[in-house]
Amino acid sequence: MPQVLSALGSALRDLREPRILAIVLLPMLGALAIWATLSWVFWDDWTAWLNGIATGTAAARWLEDFGAGWLIGSLTALGAIVLLAPATLITAMVITEVVALPVIVSFVGEHYYSRLEKKHGGTIAGSIINSIIGVLMFCALWLVTLPLWLTGVAAFVLPPLLSAYLNQRLFSYDALAEHAARDEYRALLARARGRMFLLGLLLAVFFYVPLINLLVPVSSGLAFTHLCLAELARYRAERGEERGERREA
Repeated sequence: MPQVLSALGSALRDLREPRILAIVLLPMLGALAIWATLSWVFWDDWTAWLNGIATGTAAARWLEDFGAGWLIGSLTALGAIVLLAPATLITAMVITEVVALPVIVSFVGEHYYSRLEKKHGGTIAGSIINSIIGVLMFCALWLVTLPLWLTGVAAFVLPPLLSAYLNQRLFSYDALAEHAARDEYRALLARARGRMFLLGLLLAVFFYVPLINLLVPVSSGLAFTHLCLAELARYRAERGEERGERREA
């Protein structure tokens, strides 16, 4: 827990840095712009498709029998919004991973871990594969657990949990790709996966807070980079390879 809180504190402090300020709003605004445009163009098609699926269900027939068939249109519109939320999140995370994270890793590495040897265990292909697997798993879990949202409590619990999975899956690989060797990456996942998931969960909560969520993708990249490089430095120090001490900016 102390490591997680330290990473969060470092991420919040670094948001004021000029290099980070230049990219802090790009991922979320970019994702919102993309999906707002797509919604404007395809909204009728999406809702018609969902309505076609809904009208064939027993629940829709039950509503029609009781004269509440008009609810189906409202529910399909709500369903489209429910699907747009994870789509926007995924897009913002991918933009962060592709555009912002190289800047973030360079900044954090130069300012705090300049003594940490770069072993370049990650690759572009590895990053792409990791991202595809993470996004597909996130989408599958989101769709499979949708019925549980009707319980009420699950609607508040499941989105942060799924977002936490996506956070740690996407950012842990790229945060370590430049500095860690492949065996080190596997070792760090084994020993710090719980801390990574907890960090992802804490950050995921803020994704659902208006305005603050504009800062969350880059803040997540910063926090995971701080946590992962700190874990790597600690791992190497324990093995006696190098101290990897942090250098305060």
